Order: sequence, then C-alpha cells, then structure tokens
Amino acid sequence: MSETINSLEDLGTATDTAVNDAPVYTQKLDSYGRAYATGKRKDAVARVWIKPGSGKITVNGKEFTAYFARPVLQMILQQPIVTAERVDQYDVIATVAGGGLSGQAGAIRHGLSQALTHYEPELRPALKKGGFLTRDSRVVERKKYGKAKARRSFQFSKR
Repeated sequence: MSETINSLEDLGTATDTAVNDAPVYTQKLDSYGRAYATGKRKDAVARVWIKPGSGKITVNGKEFTAYFARPVLQMILQQPIVTAERVDQYDVIATVAGGGLSGQAGAIRHGLSQALTHYEPELRPALKKGGFLTRDSRVVERKKYGKAKARRSFQFSKR
C-alpha cells in the first residue's frame, strides 16, 4: 500500500481491501429446489436433503422417531433446526450408513447443519456458534499388539 494518510479526511478515500474481505455465502440448491450436504461422525456417513415443507424428518425411509427410539438421539438430530428456529418449516430426508445409532445421529446433525447453511446462508453464524458445523473428528482408537484392547493390558498373573 503506497498511499500515505495525512489527515482524517484522507482516511475516507483510502482503499483498504483487507477490511471488506468477509466471505459472502450464497444459496446452493439442486434442480429440485433442495439443499444437500454430507455429514460424518465416527464411522457413520449421512447424506441429507432439506426442502420447504411441514417439518417431516425421514431417515432411511422411516420416520425419525421410529429409527431413533431413544429421546436423546432424537434431540441430537433436531438441535440444528431448533437452534435456527426453523421447526416445522423444512422436510428433511436423510440416508445414513455405517457406525452405530449414536454416530448416525451425530452424522445427520452435522449434515443437516450444513444443508441449512446451503439453503439459508444467514443461519451460518448461529449454527457455527452452536458448534454444529464442525465435524467431530474423534474416532475409535486402533488396537495395539501386546494389548487386550487399544490401551488395556492383559491380566497380570503372579504365578
């Protein structure tokens, strides 16, 4: 930057591009008017589509309350919609594979959060603050040789 600023009046005319470099997010929809995103958690991978609707959530062709019987998993899955205050505004269709039920619920939550930001980019700050856009990278530790499990040693025998 070769400009020199001598007074406060010159400050208004100075062009500083570093201040206005905030990223602009745009809506990303497919040809059917749906937003798509992929979510991951442990070994589970979820593909999530959202479209305007009555708030119906379908997981692998079933109602989500039938697929996730535990209320905790249902709550985890609905967290992004509740945080964004968009309950009963979007229909969610998810296909999930791999891992267990807890990992699958986390994967759908991650994918749903990303799909919401694709549909409504202005929701990104609220979802980011809630930590829903960050992929939980914790995975199961591998088993080591000479150990019963990842860290547990075999039982010691004195005799």
